[in-house]
Amino acid sequence: MDSQTRITPQDERRLLVVDDDERFCSRLARAMEQRGFAVEQATSVADAVAAARRDPPEYAVVDLRLQDGSGLDVVQALREADENTRIVILTGYGNIATAVAAVKVGATDYLPKPADADQIAAALTVEDGDLPPPPENPMSADRVRWEHIQRVYEQCDRNVSETARRLRMHRRTLQRILAKYAPRD
Repeated sequence: MDSQTRITPQDERRLLVVDDDERFCSRLARAMEQRGFAVEQATSVADAVAAARRDPPEYAVVDLRLQDGSGLDVVQALREADENTRIVILTGYGNIATAVAAVKVGATDYLPKPADADQIAAALTVEDGDLPPPPENPMSADRVRWEHIQRVYEQCDRNVSETARRLRMHRRTLQRILAKYAPRD
C-alpha cells in the first residue's frame, strides 16, 4: 500500500460501541473494524460517558438497556460532547415509545436486535434524510419470533415458567418451541 492509499488517523472513522454483553460488543467491534472504523468499546453507561467526554467519536452504536442504566443517557452525553456524532440505538426491546424517545434525545437511527454489521454500517453512514437500503437477506418472521423468544428465555435465566408468563403464552407451548431448532431463513 502506498502513502496515498494508507488510512491515516485523521481519516479513520471513529466509532464507539456500547453494549453490556461483552461478547456481542467484541464481535460487533471486530466487524465494524473490517468495515473501516476505528472502534472503542464500552460496556457500561459510566465507561461510555467517560469515553464520549474524553474524545467524542464521529459515530456511536449504543444498546438501549445497559446493566447500570439507559443507553439514552449515553446518547445525551454524546450529543453534549459533539452534536454531529451519528448515533444508532440497538435494542432487543423494540417498540414505538423507545424509538421516539431515542430520536428525541438525539439518536440518528434505531435498529432492533439482531442487526448485522452491514445494517449498522449503512445506518451510520447514510446521508441525512435518506433511508438505508433494505437488507439483502432479511430474517424471516418465524426466525425473528424465535430469536425474541430465545432472548427473553435467556433474560429469565432459562426459567420456562417465567418466560411463558412474560411472553403471555402457555408454558407447554413455549417448551415445544424451545425444543425445536431455529427456523431456517
